[in-house]
Formats: sequence, structure tokens, C-alpha cells
Amino acid sequence: MPADPADPADPAPPAPRVRVRRIYEPPSPDDGVRVLVDRLWPRGLARTDARIDEWPKALTPSTELRRWYHGTEGGYEEFRRRYRAELAAPEARAALDRLRLLAAEGTITLLTATKEPSGSHTSVLLEELGAGPAA
Repeated sequence: MPADPADPADPAPPAPRVRVRRIYEPPSPDDGVRVLVDRLWPRGLARTDARIDEWPKALTPSTELRRWYHGTEGGYEEFRRRYRAELAAPEARAALDRLRLLAAEGTITLLTATKEPSGSHTSVLLEELGAGPAA
């Protein structure tokens, strides 16, 4: 018999264990799988020091979108809309599915050089992975 969603005794499925950190912070033992989600390698960081497990470039905003957003006309809500459209591509969907599987198995940490992750592509990724607020 299927679980009754209204029954408080039924445990809710666990939320994905996904977090965001700046790549420049030292690795932590509780990072789990470390995933770089920037298209470009972070400036001034040696690859051996980064301890990256995965770098799915298909999940990163395209060069064109990144330039548009960081230019004078780019607004965050329009960026989110355009980025979500990019994430609908088959290669990006497959990379998102891979991260969902990893999050179901343990913690994953999305790494970015972005100074303000809440206003960047990482917040959209959190939403797509079911680990952040949808708006």
C-alpha cells in the first residue's frame, strides 16, 4: 500500500545534500563530491590545490550568456530564464541527472569563484537540483 502523503508518520524523502562554496575556500572533509560549476578555471588557483572531483562544463552558463549578464544590460531574472533554457539541453540535463544521483548518495559541494553565489548561476543550479528555493 502506498504511503499517505498526509500522514505525518510517513517520512519525507530526504532533501538533496547540495551546498555551495567558493572555490578559494580550503577543502573541507564534509564537502563530499566537489564539483566545479564555472566554465573558466578560477584565476590564481593551482589545479592540484582545488581538489575537484567533477567539472561538468555542460552545466555552466554559455560564454555568450555570461558576457550578456556581466554586461550593462543583463538583469538577474532574465539571466535565470535564459540559463534555465540552456539547462534544458540534453547534455546539461544528463549532467544535472548525474548530480542528482551523487546528491542522493551523499553530500555534493558546488564550487564557484563567484563572490555572490546567491545572484549567480549557482542559485539556479540549487533550484534545479531541488536543494534551493524556487521562485
